[in-house]
Amino acid sequence: MRLGVLADIHGNLPALEAVIAELERLQPDHILLNGDLINAVPFSAAVIDRVRELGWVVVRGNHEFYYLDYVSPQAGVEYQDPARWGQLHWLAAQLTPEQGAYLAMLPDERTLYLPDTAPVRVAHGVPGQNRVGFHSQQPAAEIVAAVAHVAEETLISAHTHVQVDRHVYLHADMVQDFLADPHPNRFTCPNGPRHWHVINPGSVGLPLNGDPAAQFAILESVPEAVEPGGWRVTHHRVPYDRRPALAAYEESGMMEAGGVITRLFYWELVTAEPEIILFYRWARERGMEPDEDIDSTFAAYVAATGRDGYVRARDPLWGMRGLGD
Repeated sequence: MRLGVLADIHGNLPALEAVIAELERLQPDHILLNGDLINAVPFSAAVIDRVRELGWVVVRGNHEFYYLDYVSPQAGVEYQDPARWGQLHWLAAQLTPEQGAYLAMLPDERTLYLPDTAPVRVAHGVPGQNRVGFHSQQPAAEIVAAVAHVAEETLISAHTHVQVDRHVYLHADMVQDFLADPHPNRFTCPNGPRHWHVINPGSVGLPLNGDPAAQFAILESVPEAVEPGGWRVTHHRVPYDRRPALAAYEESGMMEAGGVITRLFYWELVTAEPEIILFYRWARERGMEPDEDIDSTFAAYVAATGRDGYVRARDPLWGMRGLGD
């Protein structure tokens, strides 16, 4: 049994089409999409339609929640700030009610019980928390603490936009540490030694591991003796022409409407580095809260770091007025 696993398309239709072509060559038995179909690159509506046409199994991610929160009566007043949330406002205007209903009906997680294979848990972050994610160099104890409530040995996560293939273990002495913790995990802690295989396929549309290629994974069912948990991972990266996606920021009107956050998404598509995190970290280390005055904070960031020049040097569209600067 072979599963094609994708995540974090983020509205990048050219990247998605490149992955579809590679999946056609590889011919997995089933295809799973682990959240964040939309937002960041200007083709969210087309991505939704393409995924629905293909009939893939889909889990909802945090960017679907941002959209659904904004278009619902529970939307907070903070969402009304166009300087901070213009990107979301633009996105909401692009999606039809039918597309919104499709996103609203997606599940937050799934458990796969495929014949003659070990069960697989799927969540955009971890079950119950869609903004938790993992990295290849992350301490194993941190991962164990985040997945301790997951009953299945294999967890497919996403969210961090980096490819991960980690085996982590809860040993007997660590169980006692869990039980003695005065601030334990809010989920049930294991009562004995455990193992988890934590997988992230990487991001199709907005990778943040320094490689702009569209990324996904193939999981193959294998004997437990070959791979603990029963699933072996092969990560894939597919180069594609990013220029149509980059040009669409200006052509679609999203760059003008979305402000700083849209510009940072553009930068991420150029550099494949976590530009939004870098900006917020720089600001908060200096006692600034970007969401209170994002335009002024971003101007200070650019002036202090010269990050715009770093991006410009890597932008395949540099020289087209108004893009990337």
